[in-house]
Amino acid sequence: MQAARFLESNSVVYRLGFFSRALDSCIVLIGAAIAFSMRFDISASWTQPIVVLVAFNTAMSGILFPALGIYKASDRDSLWHVAMRITVGWTTVFIVGIAFMLAVQQAFSISRLWCGAWFAVTLALLITVRSANHRLLHVTKSRSRVKMKSVAIVGANAFGMQLVEKLQRTPAGGFKCVCVFDDTPEATQFSCGVPVITSLESLAATVRDGVIDELWLVTFREEARIEAILHEFKHEFVNIRFIPNVQGPALFNHAVDEVLGVPAINLLASPPADHRFVPKEVFDRFFAALVLIAILPLMVAIAIMVKLSSPGPVFFRQWRKGINGSEFQIYKFRTMVVHHEEPGKLTQARRHDPRVTPVGAFLRRTSLDELPQFINVLRGEMSVVGPRPHALQHDEQYKDLVHGYMCRYRIKPGITGWAQINGYRGETDHIDKMQGRVALDLNYIENWTFGLDLKIVLMTIFRGFRGLHAY
Repeated sequence: MQAARFLESNSVVYRLGFFSRALDSCIVLIGAAIAFSMRFDISASWTQPIVVLVAFNTAMSGILFPALGIYKASDRDSLWHVAMRITVGWTTVFIVGIAFMLAVQQAFSISRLWCGAWFAVTLALLITVRSANHRLLHVTKSRSRVKMKSVAIVGANAFGMQLVEKLQRTPAGGFKCVCVFDDTPEATQFSCGVPVITSLESLAATVRDGVIDELWLVTFREEARIEAILHEFKHEFVNIRFIPNVQGPALFNHAVDEVLGVPAINLLASPPADHRFVPKEVFDRFFAALVLIAILPLMVAIAIMVKLSSPGPVFFRQWRKGINGSEFQIYKFRTMVVHHEEPGKLTQARRHDPRVTPVGAFLRRTSLDELPQFINVLRGEMSVVGPRPHALQHDEQYKDLVHGYMCRYRIKPGITGWAQINGYRGETDHIDKMQGRVALDLNYIENWTFGLDLKIVLMTIFRGFRGLHAY
């Protein structure tokens, strides 16, 4: 019965999500039509570039809107947050659309006035419709509030404390913690703001009095205790759930996969290739192509400067690890004189390093030496945003010294990243610098969204590419 209700609820959510996407696609088309009638005579026909742009933006809205969280409805969101989310989403779609038209050399065939009118009209329609939907959701949820379920946490430990605090912080979730059960001698020292029950008989009496609706088990190590609980309540209508503690080692929101029909919780696993990552892949290729076209004259000028600065090739190529440990050659502008090091040894550039040319020092300080890596992005070896790949020698050096170091390679490495915009660039002469960089990289992986990628790109652009520790 519960499974049927679960499937029915998922079906409803899917239908609502499909309806919302279809409605937004219609709004994009309606906005384009209204803007066209405002800009052109009623007898005018749509040109091919306009049709291509409208079709492209309509498709991109269906891809990018879900990735930017526009359909994550919550009655706790304010109308201002709803409007801002829509504004960011539609602006992103519009920028990607213009970039696409520039790439195919059709942007100058489109009326700027029509583009501006289309952007404004569609944005107004989207905000109006989404705000009305938000208000309807708020009213519906307010009318359908059900009695909060009382929860007893089974296990007086640190994770149990976290669950108690989380339940107390989020009463809107529909659950409240009324007690903790643990029959070990240390349980009496557990201070969590709720009563601690230390005998199974007392817990059973509380359940049968109707005080407890659910039991949440936070550990499976004490098998005898779990079996006793399951046996005690096998005839009671109390929900018993297992809440595993996977906060420490797990990545990518501890996703639950299905392997051969068996549910599996990912503790250390690469992210699944699902629709969430499609916008990242599309953005990487389009952004890299657009940047390479735009900076081609700059790259030619830098290549000439590098060639004149000292004998040797223009590009520096070095093997790095990519997603899931696959190796690739990264491209940079050469910033040092050609030299040789002992096999397996790699000396990082330091302040006033004699190997760095004057042109190379400028390129390193401004990160212009990294520009050829957009070629790696276009080839699919790197992403615009992600953990910075390190030299293979440094991987061998740090993988056993820094906790979670190799987890950085569960996703594609990036040109810029969460660690870089937070000051972790350049030389890592102390272990604590590498630990700080890795901690931020893992935080990025754990909390990844496409919106976070866009934020990092914008912060990189506005804060500049200068680095105090890039020598």
